[in-house]
Amino acid sequence: MIRLSTGIPDFDKLIEGGIPQGFFVALTGEPGTGKTIFSLHFIAQGLKEGDNCIYVTTEESRDSIIRQAKQFNWDFEEYMEKKLIIIDALMKEKEDEWSLTELTPEELVNKVIEAKQRLGQGRARLVIDSVSALFLDKPAMARKISYYLKRVLNKWKFTIYATSQYAITTSQAFGFGVEHVADGIIRFRRAIKDGMLHRYVLIEKMRQTNHDKYVWEIDIKPGKGIVLLGKLNERREDYALPQKVMQKIKETNENNKIE
Repeated sequence: MIRLSTGIPDFDKLIEGGIPQGFFVALTGEPGTGKTIFSLHFIAQGLKEGDNCIYVTTEESRDSIIRQAKQFNWDFEEYMEKKLIIIDALMKEKEDEWSLTELTPEELVNKVIEAKQRLGQGRARLVIDSVSALFLDKPAMARKISYYLKRVLNKWKFTIYATSQYAITTSQAFGFGVEHVADGIIRFRRAIKDGMLHRYVLIEKMRQTNHDKYVWEIDIKPGKGIVLLGKLNERREDYALPQKVMQKIKETNENNKIE
């Protein structure tokens, strides 16, 4: 099996060397937990290895993604139009050919395929950050839309990261459908302890892989990116969702089934 490095060597060790080629991997979690930077690692590694890379940004501008990459010593501008295309789906203005004025699953897929054709043949990595923007106003469609993306893009032999926002106040609606169709699920969490923000990551699912089952604390270092600090040696209650939130998730899921 061919595996693609995540760009984080210590994380690769947790999944037998990397993401299986052709997988659709969901990166789920609240805002600020590290999903975008984790995705930038994936793209930076792909550029290093000569892969064709496409990054779809729905919540930040293209310039913002490029600036973030520079914070970790990744010069994306050097590869633009050669090995990298960043599709800007945030501004909703026709600034150039790689901007989306309408964010729909069909328009996104068409633009991604156009970008792949422009970059040419070869192994390809794709990040959709975030896929939640496609169904925030229609969460019941999450699974259908996610399946459509996976089915169509799989024909183009992409290895895909799809970030999914997870807002506690609105339960699991933003990411529920994505997780059902994903080949892998990497969940990001955060907590405030002693007045300080702590971030965590857990590999909940990775098909065809004997993956690590522990929660790991992570940090984001300037000039380096995400680093693993160590396994979480605490009670489950210290990082699990509150009981009230779990009940709300259960009720929401049951209502979606009824609908």
